Amino acid sequence: MNTTTVACAAFAAAVACLPPPPAVARFAALWPPPARRVRIARPAVIGPVLVGGVGGAVLAGVGGAIAGVVATCLIRQRRVARRAAHDRATAAEQLAAAVARITDELRAGSHPAAALAGTEADGPHARAVLAPAAVAARLGDGIVPALRRGAAGRPDIGPDVERIATAWALADRHGIPLADLLGRAHEDIRWRVRFAATVRAQLAGPRATAGVLTTLPVLGIGLGQLVGADPIGVLRGSPLGQVLLVIGVALLAAGSTWSERIIGSAVPR
Repeated sequence: MNTTTVACAAFAAAVACLPPPPAVARFAALWPPPARRVRIARPAVIGPVLVGGVGGAVLAGVGGAIAGVVATCLIRQRRVARRAAHDRATAAEQLAAAVARITDELRAGSHPAAALAGTEADGPHARAVLAPAAVAARLGDGIVPALRRGAAGRPDIGPDVERIATAWALADRHGIPLADLLGRAHEDIRWRVRFAATVRAQLAGPRATAGVLTTLPVLGIGLGQLVGADPIGVLRGSPLGQVLLVIGVALLAAGSTWSERIIGSAVPR
């Protein structure tokens, strides 16, 4: 009796571990789970902060520890922001290429469902957004709601996907050729991508200037040390120096963040 029970339990566990049937998978793709916020692993954040704090404490005591933590957080925030900007630009480029592919297939006489089915040739960002619409077209469900579901939680390319959804809705409602509307949407997305790239290239000079201005106080401390003024000794050896070190690093971080925000606001999103 025990052997039969164990065998049944093992069989039930094996069935539970089987992949879902294709039909279940197709229906699940129509309603993807809500996007989860990307959480950075705690060790990836705490580790660099601890290293910066310990290094600052070794070099300049308590004030140095606080300054090291602030500097480490600033550097990490800058890296995360640049990575997010790069991902946003990459997603827009991939979506523009996907819309161009769909438009060309429609003009060649393909059915919209067949054009959407070729998402495997698109980039990962565009594929993730268009996959629910491809499944909806194959099952005869609404493509416009599926497009909007695919863009849920994606503010980086949400406006571009909304343009595509609006074009699709206009074609369904008024009988306007879908290829023409998607072609206009592609031109708009491509123009925005190219304009953003041009603006980023033109802002390379101001961004470099802001970086130089950020490093000037550090260079000033080094120059003062070379001429014998001993600013490092003042910052390390007195309570007033510790306070000035923390205030200086905080102002430096605030100025760097402010300048980066001003420069970044000029790039169209």
